[in-house]
Amino acid sequence: MSKADLRRLVDLTDQLNQYAYQYYVLDQPTITDAEYDQLYQELLALEAQYPDYVQADSPSHRVGMLAQSGLEKVTHETPMLSLANAFNQEDLARFVASSQAASEGPVTYVGELKIDGLSVSLRYQDGRLVQAATRGDGQIGEDITNNVRTIASVPLKLPEPLDIEVRGEIFMPKASFLALNQAREDQGLPTFANPRNSAAGSIRQLDSRITAQRKLDVFLYSGVFSPDLGLASQSQMLAQFKEWGFHINDQTRSLTGLADMWDFVEEMTSQRHDLPYDIDGIVFKVDDFDQQAQLGHTVKAPRWAIAYKFPAEEQATRIRDIEWTVGRTGVVTPTAVMDPVLLAGSTVSRASLHNADLIQEKDIRLGDQVKIHKAGDIIPEVIAVDLDQRPADSQPYQIPSQCPECQSDLIHLDDEVALRCVNPACPAQAKEKLYHFVSRDAMNVTGLGPKVLEQLYDRRLVKDPSDLYQLEKDQLLTLDKIGDKSADNLLAALSASKENSLDRLVFGLGIRHVGSKAARDIASHYPTMAAILAANQEELAQIDGIGQVIANSVVEYFDNEDVQALIEKLANLGVNMIYQGPRPGQTSDLDSFWQGKTVVLTGKMATYSRPEAKKLIEAQGGKVTGSVSRNTDILIAGSDAGSKLAKAQYLGVTIFSEADMLDQL
Repeated sequence: MSKADLRRLVDLTDQLNQYAYQYYVLDQPTITDAEYDQLYQELLALEAQYPDYVQADSPSHRVGMLAQSGLEKVTHETPMLSLANAFNQEDLARFVASSQAASEGPVTYVGELKIDGLSVSLRYQDGRLVQAATRGDGQIGEDITNNVRTIASVPLKLPEPLDIEVRGEIFMPKASFLALNQAREDQGLPTFANPRNSAAGSIRQLDSRITAQRKLDVFLYSGVFSPDLGLASQSQMLAQFKEWGFHINDQTRSLTGLADMWDFVEEMTSQRHDLPYDIDGIVFKVDDFDQQAQLGHTVKAPRWAIAYKFPAEEQATRIRDIEWTVGRTGVVTPTAVMDPVLLAGSTVSRASLHNADLIQEKDIRLGDQVKIHKAGDIIPEVIAVDLDQRPADSQPYQIPSQCPECQSDLIHLDDEVALRCVNPACPAQAKEKLYHFVSRDAMNVTGLGPKVLEQLYDRRLVKDPSDLYQLEKDQLLTLDKIGDKSADNLLAALSASKENSLDRLVFGLGIRHVGSKAARDIASHYPTMAAILAANQEELAQIDGIGQVIANSVVEYFDNEDVQALIEKLANLGVNMIYQGPRPGQTSDLDSFWQGKTVVLTGKMATYSRPEAKKLIEAQGGKVTGSVSRNTDILIAGSDAGSKLAKAQYLGVTIFSEADMLDQL
């Protein structure tokens, strides 16, 4: 390894960690996502070339590692104590009085939001993260180091060579929680009840690659460290933590007594639902460390801190109906329709019941009086039935066996809790499937947006993708805001889409688990629709990047007689059923300028979009990558080209204008 490459690898590691700190901790990014991605890809290339020189704090560790066999036990040298609770102003007054009576001099306090997550201990040696552990029972926790490394706001290396232990709370932001539950619901999997359960389940994964996908975060607020560091108070420690790169909650307050404390309680009670993370109270601590030492602790909790817990926000209401809705993937989801009540700052009249199993488990019935809350302050959810209020004539709720939209039999797959409609012609799924079919990465039918498709479907002009190719101009002219020219353009776009490569069609069909890359991988190995239909699970699973789950989904989809009829109709209407891209290991027979060249596209193109240019270059034997390196042969620079152009110039890569590209194409 040359000294220049080693220096670059180390510099990139430090540089990317600093950018991540600015983005995830300070919320003040200094470069664009594209620029970060470019530098990150350059680092990955160097690490692949020199694996023995990968730095311990490399951001590449954030993606997770192979599954572990189990979580090892960790003994906390200094126990991780729990906190005493306060539930009202009187409890806080007693805490203030006792802390002031036992302390020398005036007492000031720090108020910190009580994050509803999972307690964690991070241990650094010589400034590098060496161990992360759960609280466990306070004495013994579990080693979660590999999982914590995937959390972007946790520094893997400190700016100083410190030996220190810091403690805090791992949590799942509300946005991550909603995205995770939506994905699980789409897959027919059980949803998490709240962000705390999600965080706990995510951080204890044996496969840290799963943890990496969950988008966890952490706030740090205490530590075990040497007096030589000169930290004299909680507020000083938090300020220093921020200097060292730790993620600190910005809602922390310095307070002088009970009045300040209660003002903070009332302020955060009104604002808690607007925060991007879940809190269940406020922790108050004596600020001065010497006074903390004077106060000491009991066997279970320190005397210098107390946790004020927000009162539980629950409401009683009555269930009037249960509605079932069908998503694009066919998952059928129940929703309780209730008498409206005010809950956590908003009027609620509907609550998620998640799946049929939950209805049966809680024995929820029509007419039941129930208690509801907002899971993670977000999703209204039924938590219990008041059996004392149940009507005498109440009957167990009958779970539907037919789809509420198309009356097809619902299925309950062995590995799912969800009911699923597998009828590809189901009206509830049809609109979403049509939107997907014509989308840019699928058949790319320009001008055929959701509003037009909705009119076509509602007027019964289109019910499945094959009907799109049988539309006539006079039918289009009956739609709102469609004139003569628009109708001609739509018909031309539909006609052009018939010539798309097979992989676009496979993706456009909306097969569960099959994204655009998987569709391309499948079509490149089985280059005709007939070949895909004939392939079995074992053969498909052997394709690099496919695996058993996708293979099973593909075979199950194409085994459906309605799907086979749809494919036949599309073929008869002239839709291409042949893959037009490069085959695995195949070299182009073209005497092409682009054959064997590695190309990067940047900036705005006037003639083609970048994906279209990429497709043309690859069709002529070129390889289009996303980042510039020493292996790049040509950079094609459109207008407003940025850092990729600068790097290509620095590396001496050949620079093409868009006109140069067109000449060679």
